[in-house]
Amino acid sequence: MTVLDKLASIVSDPHLSAKQKSAYLALEAEASLPYVEVSETLQAAMQAGIICDMFEGHAPFKPRYVLPDYAKFLRQGSRHLELAAATDLDEAINALIILYHHVPSVTNMPVYLGQLDELLMPYVEGIDEQTLYRKLKNLWIMLDRTLPDAFVHVNIGPRDNIVCRTLLKVDAELKQVVPNLTFMYDPATTPDDLLLMAASNICECNKPHIANYPMHASAFDAKGFGIVSCYNALPLAGGANTLVRINLKQVANQASSIDAFFEQCLPTYCALAYELIEARAKFLHQESHFFDSFLVKEGLIEPSRFAPMFGIYGMAEAVDILLGNPPLSEQMSDKPSKHYGHHDSANQLGYRISKALDAIVKSTPVTYGYHGRALLHSQSGISLDVDVTPGVRIPYGTEPNPVAHIQALAPHHQYYTSGISDILTIDATVKQNPEAMYQLCKGAFNLGFREFSANVASNDLIRVTGYMIKLSDIATFKQQGSRTNTTGLGAEAAKNTGILKRQPRVAAHELTPCYGE
Repeated sequence: MTVLDKLASIVSDPHLSAKQKSAYLALEAEASLPYVEVSETLQAAMQAGIICDMFEGHAPFKPRYVLPDYAKFLRQGSRHLELAAATDLDEAINALIILYHHVPSVTNMPVYLGQLDELLMPYVEGIDEQTLYRKLKNLWIMLDRTLPDAFVHVNIGPRDNIVCRTLLKVDAELKQVVPNLTFMYDPATTPDDLLLMAASNICECNKPHIANYPMHASAFDAKGFGIVSCYNALPLAGGANTLVRINLKQVANQASSIDAFFEQCLPTYCALAYELIEARAKFLHQESHFFDSFLVKEGLIEPSRFAPMFGIYGMAEAVDILLGNPPLSEQMSDKPSKHYGHHDSANQLGYRISKALDAIVKSTPVTYGYHGRALLHSQSGISLDVDVTPGVRIPYGTEPNPVAHIQALAPHHQYYTSGISDILTIDATVKQNPEAMYQLCKGAFNLGFREFSANVASNDLIRVTGYMIKLSDIATFKQQGSRTNTTGLGAEAAKNTGILKRQPRVAAHELTPCYGE
């Protein structure tokens, strides 16, 4: 298909809105530009599917993820946007809505809407609970209708406050795709009943993610961090200038032995990933003029707080290939599995790979990084991934019980500063016992999880890789499209990546070995 044919098919697609057509046309324009200059060796690795640039464009003119300092914006206003400092709740909400439309990302929509409860708390004095509920509910509806992209993300917690509780109440009631939501949990700050409220919300609508706040905070400086898009942790007032990922399955296929994997293959392809990071970041920082924007001039972001995300996926397949395990489809059901996620030797090799990656990322300087470094990321997959498992997850359809699942993956979490997540799929019976979800979350954090996410099997709203879709939207997508941009990605993921094969497990007495104070 020629470029003109592609453009014609976009503008004549009956299922795309005018805005969606504009976005797809822009992507085709980006793809027609010359690619940033890279070596032939790197080009070959990309063509072989070993290294992936996440379709960020041939000549990046905006960062992948941007995390403005919204609190500073509300305090000072904006000369560029002709806004004074906010003085009450209506002004604060109005100002944020305006700024959101000027915050770019790889999706052309903001992926970070701020630590919203902390942002709004200075403006709620004197407002009764019913009025606050109405204003926040209207805000939530507005976000879903005007920013129709499941990577748009709000943070709340870890401190208890009326805005946090009201947003949890609204989110459980509306069950919207947008915004994605992370609740920060800190055992020193968060009361148990607030964590239970968040866990109960998961039972209702599979939101929020629950983040291990002390573990995340310790990885960043005093200026702070935010959780954006799916579950990506990045510096506040900064973000990610690019995300490059390595397919560990394909790296393992190049290795003649486990030793060759660690000594030759992994270092070689990591070096090529760094070549791509440098090329893409150089163009963004030196050629695109993005960092001449008002976001920088008004102190809402700082170029030095942007970091490349060094992503990996396919850990499960890499481990099984290196150990010579047969494909999972050939596993005899009456024999104990020796595969990744189910056997200690396989899991230990996975931990060794994560540790090696951590050492490489922490010792390799980058020109444009957070304190001169990239951040290691367990990348959650894209809808085009076939026969390869996201990040360090256990392959869909083979998940053990929730406790064994958590125990198998917890040792990985210490290494992945810019995000790691699994999605536990829990049987619908947990709706009658939300405390089981609460205990499962606490147990996971006790064992070192950075991020706790779960799908309850009977809910219409589900997580794909970290973003949300509605199963009912997938069912009608082919016939009528969707007002939400990411429904198509979810439908493609359901077809290609097996997300609907996840095995719902019962969360009950199994929790005991994992849970403790």
